[in-house]
Amino acid sequence: MVGWIKLLLLALYLSAMLALPDSQKCSKGFNLKKGKCIDQDECEENYPEDMGLCGKNAYCVNTIGNFYCMCEKGFQTSEGSTNFTAESSLTCKAVCSIDETNHCGNGTCHIGTSGPYCACQDGFTNYGNKATRCTALDCDAFKDTWDLKENVAIAHNLLTQLKRKCEDLTKGEDPEDFDDPDLLWRLLLVIDQLLLTGALNENRKVSKFLDLVESALNLIGPFIDAGRIRRSYAHTELDLLNHKGAMPPQGVAILSTKPVTLNITLETVSGDPSLYPGFASVSLLSYANLETFTDGFFSGINPQANESFVINSKVVTVSVTNTNTSHLEEPVILTFSHLTRGNGRLHLCVFWNASNGNGSWSADGCTAVESNSEFTVCSCNHLSTFAVLMALYDVEATFELQVATWVGLSLSLICLLICILTFSLIRSIQSPRTTIHLHLCISLFVAALIFLVGISRTENQNACAVIAGLLHYFFLAAFCWMCLEGVQLFRMVILVFNTNFRTLYMMTGGYGVPAAIVAISALINPKGYGTQRYCWLNVDFIWSFLGPVCVIIAINIFFFLITAWKLAQKFSSLNPDLNTLQKIK
Repeated sequence: MVGWIKLLLLALYLSAMLALPDSQKCSKGFNLKKGKCIDQDECEENYPEDMGLCGKNAYCVNTIGNFYCMCEKGFQTSEGSTNFTAESSLTCKAVCSIDETNHCGNGTCHIGTSGPYCACQDGFTNYGNKATRCTALDCDAFKDTWDLKENVAIAHNLLTQLKRKCEDLTKGEDPEDFDDPDLLWRLLLVIDQLLLTGALNENRKVSKFLDLVESALNLIGPFIDAGRIRRSYAHTELDLLNHKGAMPPQGVAILSTKPVTLNITLETVSGDPSLYPGFASVSLLSYANLETFTDGFFSGINPQANESFVINSKVVTVSVTNTNTSHLEEPVILTFSHLTRGNGRLHLCVFWNASNGNGSWSADGCTAVESNSEFTVCSCNHLSTFAVLMALYDVEATFELQVATWVGLSLSLICLLICILTFSLIRSIQSPRTTIHLHLCISLFVAALIFLVGISRTENQNACAVIAGLLHYFFLAAFCWMCLEGVQLFRMVILVFNTNFRTLYMMTGGYGVPAAIVAISALINPKGYGTQRYCWLNVDFIWSFLGPVCVIIAINIFFFLITAWKLAQKFSSLNPDLNTLQKIK
C-alpha cells in the first residue's frame, strides 16, 4: 500500500514539472536546452539591434548569466566610468563633451585614434602621458642657482639640464632623457657635493637649496619606473616610493632612512582624487650634516625666558606629488633619532620656513606627540623640511644655593672689613706689603658687596651694564694686587736694597691696569656687559676677564718659582748639610 502511494506522488510531480514553461526551469540569464541550463547570450540575440540594450556609442559584453555595456573609445558615462549595466539607465557620451576641465585640468581635450588625450597649456604638463590631466609644474627653483653652481662644478650641467627639461615639459614637448637611471644618482651626487664643500653657509642659500631639492625630486619622480628606490651616499640617504595606475593609491606608506622614519597615507601623497594625474610619488631624503649649516636660525620660534635651542636630529626633506600640502587632512608622522641624549630636555618639532626672511626654523603646524631621551615622534599637518630641536635652559639657582651665597658673602664681607680696619689703623704693622694687603682687601670687599646687591638687578639694562663693568673692574683689581704681592715678595728675596715699590707705581699697577682693560673692553664691545639673567659679562665676551686673569696667574707662578729657587740656594749656602726637600720647605 505504501509503495503505491509513493508511485502516485512521483507521477504527479513529473506531470507538474512538464507543465511548467521553459523560462521557469533555469535561473535568469540561462535557457533550458536538451535538459540543461545554457547561458543566454543577450548580446548575440539582440545583434545588431543591441543598441537598444546599451544605447549609442556603446556595445554589449556578455557574461555568464548576465551582460554589461562598454563605452567605445573616447566615450564614458557622466559618472566617469566606461562600463555600466543596462538597468542603470546610463549612456555613453564623448569624454571631451562631459567635463573638459575635470578631465584635462589646465588643458584642452581632444579625441584621437587611440582615444581622448589632453593638450596642456603653458606652465602645465602631464609628463608625457597624454591620457592624464594636466598639472602645474614650477620651474622657478632651477633659476638663479649660480651661487650654488659656482661652488660645485658638476652641479652646473645637471641644474641646467633639469631647468631645460622642466621648461620643455611646461611647453608641451615630449620628455626625453628623463628615464635615464643615472639622473637620480647625479642629483644625489650634486647634493652630496654641496654639503661637502660648505656652500650652504647662509640661510638664504639653504632655502634655495631645499626648494631646488624638492622641485628636482618632484620632476624626476614621475619618470621612475621602479616602484621603490633606496639609495645611500656619503651625505645623503633616499627612500622613494612610486605608484602608477588609473586609480589613486590607498593605504599607508612607511619610508625610512637611518635617522628618520616617515608614516604617510597614500591619499596624502596623491592628493584630491579628482585631480589625480595618473601617478603618485613620495620621497624621504635625509642629510648627513645639514644641521650644522641650519643651526642657529631660530628667529621663527618664540623661546621662553632663558631658553635657547640646538638641533638634535638629522634634517630631512619630505616630497610628494600632491601640490596642495599646506594643510593636510591627515598629518604625517616622523620619528627622529636624537643626535645626543637629553634626559629631561624639551624637544621641539620644527620645519624650515623659507618665507620667514631668508629662512629659519618654525614650529607652526608641528607637534611632538612622544619624546624620550633617544627619539621624538612628530606630527605635522604640512610638508617641508623637518628636524627636532632640543631646548637648553640656564641652570636655575636653587634656594639653598642662594642662601649659601648670601651667608658666605656676608661672612666674607665681615672678615674683609676687619682686615681693612686692621691694616689701615694699626700703624705698627704698616709697610708696603700691608699696603698691598689693604688694597687687595678693599678690592675684594667692593667686588663682593656689588655682587651681593647687584648681580641679579637686570630690570634696567643700562644699570645692569654699569654693575657688570664695576664687577669686571674690581675683580681684575684684586688679581692685579695679588700679582703685585707676588712681585713684592720676589723683590724682598732677590734684592738686598730698595725692595719696596713706590706708592705711585703700586696704584698704577693695582688700579690703573684694570681700568685700562675695562675701558678697552667697553669700547670694543659695549653690549658685552650684562645678560638676561645676571649683571656680568656675556659668554662671548668672558675672555676680556679670563684672559688678563690667566696672564696674572702665569706671572705669579713665574715669580713664585724663581723666589723658591733663590731661597733654596740661600739656604744651601747657609747650611750645606740640608737635603733638597728640606731646602724647598
